[in-house]
Amino acid sequence: MRFPSRVEANPNVMRGKPCIKGTRIPVYLLLEKMAAGETSESLLSAYPQLSAEDLQACLEYAALLAADEVVLTEA
Repeated sequence: MRFPSRVEANPNVMRGKPCIKGTRIPVYLLLEKMAAGETSESLLSAYPQLSAEDLQACLEYAALLAADEVVLTEA
């Protein structure tokens, strides 16, 4: 799977979890916060080193993961 340009995985950073490039902020953390209802504005305020494009990259990453999921057609 290719990562969005603003997402990277480095085995020496957060044990290789995908993070926003140049930070130690894991993508899953931002996705969890967005899923819990946090707004982009509140996330950008809490993490001033992030941009709106970084949050968009998190959503793109999640979409890529969902596109690769296995779909069972029989029980």
